[in-house]
Amino acid sequence: MIEIETQASPEVAGRLMNVVLFVCDELEIDRATLGLMIVDADEMAAINGTHRHKPEPTDVLSFPVDGQEGIAQLAEWPEDGPAPELGDILICPEAAEESLETLAVHGLLHLLGYDHETDNGEMLTLQDDLMDRYAAQSSA
Repeated sequence: MIEIETQASPEVAGRLMNVVLFVCDELEIDRATLGLMIVDADEMAAINGTHRHKPEPTDVLSFPVDGQEGIAQLAEWPEDGPAPELGDILICPEAAEESLETLAVHGLLHLLGYDHETDNGEMLTLQDDLMDRYAAQSSA
């Protein structure tokens, strides 16, 4: 079971939870917890300044906990213990240039160890593929 703790309006939380659950299913992740929060520009700037030394708002930040070694690590997670805690995703709509759903997927992929700054485009290709599949199933 995927457990998502949200800090967002019910409508936004529902949309973002749907896409995160879809992606977890597509990536065959069936057991994990994560946090998903919508923050304003001031809060995002403060967090970005503290953690990345860039005191301006950004669209999405991820703070991995148990999944940063990748999906293979999750597959080896002990069944008799607590579910792996992937971490937290923070999204700032005021800084967003993409849909909040795309940013949620982007953040989730970072929690799973993907890094578009070092992987020759693999993460962003996967992100686009997942969003295309999500759009196709949503319109069906």
